[in-house]
Amino acid sequence: MSRGFTSIFADDLDNLISLKVSLGYSESTYLGRARQFDRYCSMKYEKADELTEGIVLNWLKPEPGEAGSVIHGRAAFIRGFGTYLKSVGKNAFILPDKFTAGGTVFVPYLFGDDELAALFREIDTYRYPKEPFRPLLLSAYFRMTYTCGLRPNEGRNLKRNEVDLNTGELRIIETKKHKSRNIVMSDEMNFLAKSYAAVRDAAFPESELFFPSPSGGPYSAGWMQGKFKRFFALSKPDVPKDLLPSVRVYDLRHRFATAVLNRWLDEKKDLGSRLPYLQTYMGHRDLEATAYYIHLLPENLIKSAGIDWEGMNHLIPRVELWEK
Repeated sequence: MSRGFTSIFADDLDNLISLKVSLGYSESTYLGRARQFDRYCSMKYEKADELTEGIVLNWLKPEPGEAGSVIHGRAAFIRGFGTYLKSVGKNAFILPDKFTAGGTVFVPYLFGDDELAALFREIDTYRYPKEPFRPLLLSAYFRMTYTCGLRPNEGRNLKRNEVDLNTGELRIIETKKHKSRNIVMSDEMNFLAKSYAAVRDAAFPESELFFPSPSGGPYSAGWMQGKFKRFFALSKPDVPKDLLPSVRVYDLRHRFATAVLNRWLDEKKDLGSRLPYLQTYMGHRDLEATAYYIHLLPENLIKSAGIDWEGMNHLIPRVELWEK
């Protein structure tokens, strides 16, 4: 029975649905999603020869205004399709269960260079006359989160005695899994941190935090997230707010990691030998969490860069990467 599929996966999709029907499932349960995936691959991956991580992750990226339940449905379908391909002896990436949480698939938003520049322009031009110190704090906080690859809570809870402005070192203490690490800021970030700290010391001389709220304690994750989304919306004035993609402060950390990997590829570095350095810097307990970022790189880049996928394929991301 032909169902009109045209992509490289046409026969496999057809056979999958026939199998499901023979097992008593309704064809309509799978046909709509299969046709969506078939059209997507026909347009984007006409030369693909197997179901790769890149195809799966790119298909899961939400469109503007798309509900989480829709992404969840796509994830369930593509996980089943990958499992089917493996069962018939074909190479295929199977989406790990950890990519879903609470019915939602978390797909990082990766800022392009121009987007990132526009975002920081909005952050840097922000003014709040009622509290003149706040704009400087936000500028320093978001830049440190990005340039140091911090988890958002690591910056919010950073104490002033954990920042050495003479050496440019941050001491990240008792983070996830009770791991501590040292991070060295760039010269530019250290200069900004010094300028910020001078004002902070005058405004909040008693607070032990590096980024204190008006109460002297840390800002909440929700407050920082709200500000971040507002700056992102302002950086895209031509896009209606209800059509903007979902972004999180954590996406700055994702951007940092992929930027490092891109630089190493440009320098012809062997990623397999370099990943442990990035793992240590970012505070990942498992190398799988660090290897995950390779799957976010553009498909044409990871294929042309000569990555040893045979050696990398055992590093399937099994951890949750989206802490607050």
